[in-house]
Amino acid sequence: MASFQFVIKDAKGARSEGIIKATSMDEAIDKLTKEGGTIISVKSTGEGAFKGKLSLFDKLMLTIYKIRTGVGLKVLVFFTRQLATMFSAGLTIEKSISNLEKGEKNKKFRTVLVRLSNDIKKGFSLSEAMEQHPGVFNPLYVSLVKAGEVSGTLHTVLDELAEYLEKIEDTRRKVWSALSYPIFIICVLAVAVWILFYHIIPMFAKVYENFNAELPAPTLIAIGVSDFIRDNIFFAFLTVLAIFMSFFLFYLTDKGRYLVDRIILGFPVIGYMLKNSIFSKFCRTFSILMASGVPIMETMELVENVVQNAVIESAVRKARVMVKEGYSVAGAFKKTGVFPPTLLQLISTGEETGDMDKLLAKAAEFFEKLVDSVIERLTSLIEPILIILMAGVVGTIIIVIYLPIFNLGLAISSGSK
Repeated sequence: MASFQFVIKDAKGARSEGIIKATSMDEAIDKLTKEGGTIISVKSTGEGAFKGKLSLFDKLMLTIYKIRTGVGLKVLVFFTRQLATMFSAGLTIEKSISNLEKGEKNKKFRTVLVRLSNDIKKGFSLSEAMEQHPGVFNPLYVSLVKAGEVSGTLHTVLDELAEYLEKIEDTRRKVWSALSYPIFIICVLAVAVWILFYHIIPMFAKVYENFNAELPAPTLIAIGVSDFIRDNIFFAFLTVLAIFMSFFLFYLTDKGRYLVDRIILGFPVIGYMLKNSIFSKFCRTFSILMASGVPIMETMELVENVVQNAVIESAVRKARVMVKEGYSVAGAFKKTGVFPPTLLQLISTGEETGDMDKLLAKAAEFFEKLVDSVIERLTSLIEPILIILMAGVVGTIIIVIYLPIFNLGLAISSGSK
């Protein structure tokens, strides 16, 4: 007989989880129905948690597949909100997706909707059809839809999912808006430095060569770098490309990703902002999964895949193992040493009161406010800092170029005395 993990609520609304033996999913549902209570979710214990690790080649292929088939979060947010609205209004899932397919402007997503519609016509459930498109619908999305189908609350789950994605998109937009200006300035600085080394320095080098001037060491170094770039531009391009590809492949490895993510979280101000953004996403995801009746072990696995930071993922993975061994959720997270005391206290209180989903939703709002406050401070500080950085780099190169002229002026002035 197979084992099935279930989540049910009794007449008072108290949530309980467990494992039941049955020959099939239908038999497991029948047994739970006879015992009373409302079934929230039923899932084979063979699915979900503790999957094998992917090889580097598999990760590379998966990344390429997601880039090729994926759509933007804004597109998914709009689709989920429209689907929730249509389904709540009484349209069938098949009719709702068919209507959305006709008005979809994104070609890749329209293709996905056509396939979803065809699969549903063949008898697949919505979650089963979505599982065929991992580049668009991640495991979190599919699991929530599946939980809504089993519990008969798909319209509610779709509404909550749409709201969840909108808040995740809003937080992501705020973070990127704070980081876009620094990235733009750094790109402009890189172009300015390239122009100086490729065009300006060679012009001065020819002038100095005609005068047979004795050049100071910093100027000689600058001219040497400029000559190397001009003489080896194709090699320099290949070198930059090789460095980028090496970093990309290094980041795909478990150790490389963990090291890079740890360094990023250690950055002053920016690291603090990203960490709060991750905790906000962690709490928001944990909350909606718990509210939808997803079992705790599967919830922790899905949260691990959603946070998108190797340091936090590793902590959630360790906590998941400890929960399986009998630790409380709060106790397991505390032992990792990664999560802030405020979050741990709310999780502990939620376990005691049975309102973990509500308290985690409050925690998500708290971390979102911290992100907003950091962004306000960052935008006020980053502009003058970047202007000073840009002026310092460009100014230093220009001073190095003009050093021979300064030295000549000093020599003339000292000779006149």
